[in-house]
Amino acid sequence: MNWLFFLLLLVAGSAWAGEAKPMGDDPAVEARLKQLAGELRCLVCQNQTLADSNAPLAEDLRREVREMIAKNMSDREIIDFLVSRYGDFVLYRPPLKTTTVLLWAGPFVLLIGGGVALAVTLRRRQRVIVENAVITDEEHRRVERLLSPGVKES
Repeated sequence: MNWLFFLLLLVAGSAWAGEAKPMGDDPAVEARLKQLAGELRCLVCQNQTLADSNAPLAEDLRREVREMIAKNMSDREIIDFLVSRYGDFVLYRPPLKTTTVLLWAGPFVLLIGGGVALAVTLRRRQRVIVENAVITDEEHRRVERLLSPGVKES
């Protein structure tokens, strides 16, 4: 009997569920928020924009940006405020400056370093193979016997 009561509660709860309502009432504010959130990085996620992230901090930042939009701040003012508060890391595409050179050049430096390491490793391996590939006269005669037609190994 208890299971029937539990089942009724479970079904009744879904009957009152409604569709999720948007956070803001003004579609223009939401469109502007969506555009700005696409340019900003979530501070706790790996390589996600503020618009893509579901982290609680991202929700707080979106709410804060929505409030700044409601205060009629321009996009530049909002971005400048967030950069002054969190640094260039908050920008999904940070500007090329002396403090962000590593962000821009790092992948290329790693790629070039990996290519150099691979080339050095392959050359060392080739040198070892060539040095170990010395064939004695007896081995050479045996190979010639095996390759000549009609001769079998005994």
